[in-house]
Amino acid sequence: MPTAPNQHLGHDGASYPDAFYVRRGEHEFLSTLHSQGAWQPGEQHLAVAAGLILAEAERRLPSDKLVSRVSFDVLGVIHSGPFTIDVRMVRPGRSIELIEASMRHGDQVSIQARIWRLAASDTTQVQGCEWTPMPPPDAMPPLSFSSVWGGGFIASLEARRSADARPGRGQSWIRTSCPLVEGEIDPPVAAFVKLVDTANGLAVRADPNAVFFANVDLTLHFTRQPEAGWVGFDTRVSFGPTGLGETFSVLSDIRGPVGTAAQSLTVRLRGE
Repeated sequence: MPTAPNQHLGHDGASYPDAFYVRRGEHEFLSTLHSQGAWQPGEQHLAVAAGLILAEAERRLPSDKLVSRVSFDVLGVIHSGPFTIDVRMVRPGRSIELIEASMRHGDQVSIQARIWRLAASDTTQVQGCEWTPMPPPDAMPPLSFSSVWGGGFIASLEARRSADARPGRGQSWIRTSCPLVEGEIDPPVAAFVKLVDTANGLAVRADPNAVFFANVDLTLHFTRQPEAGWVGFDTRVSFGPTGLGETFSVLSDIRGPVGTAAQSLTVRLRGE
């Protein structure tokens, strides 16, 4: 399926699969319109790009260790079209290991990721957390996400949001029927991670037509491995007085809280 650089498969009205990506080789992929970002039509959304990077790290370096933390730094525009995923083991070990992975468009790297994986052990007798469980998805009204944000990725989502949500604060649930790669089954943690970067658009503090507040990173910490399906967000958005901001979310799957996500924001008034 040939396509020009910086164009999603399906951008011209042609048919495209119900998946975010098409595999073109062992390490090469092509984005579909389902992966289209919300800020610019010719870019990918960080959410699904992050999910794919983690999925490839897990596929190429399989392990019985558990994902503890994964961070994604955005180094430039996440271009649509063809790209490559690179993966390498930085710190091997019997109980702790660190992986680096990146998304590359020719010679340009758009995302750099670092993944900590830790050995599993039985800690059920001391488990516990201080995060309040969220109401289930069917207790929240549907959210018309595409009425706030554009792009093919947002259009692929089913969303619900608490009735008491306000600018900068809210609880939400998100899910999608699209797999990361056509014809492939998502690894469980990657299936969860591919939706997490939506947090910055779920409890918007300001109208995105008046204020630009894109995130330059995404960092997740897990206290257990999440289950695929609905992803829950208990989200707070803060803007400071000098152009800095943060979106912070407690993350849940259908069984309860699983960890946290933080996104560093560059906040700018439109037209300045």
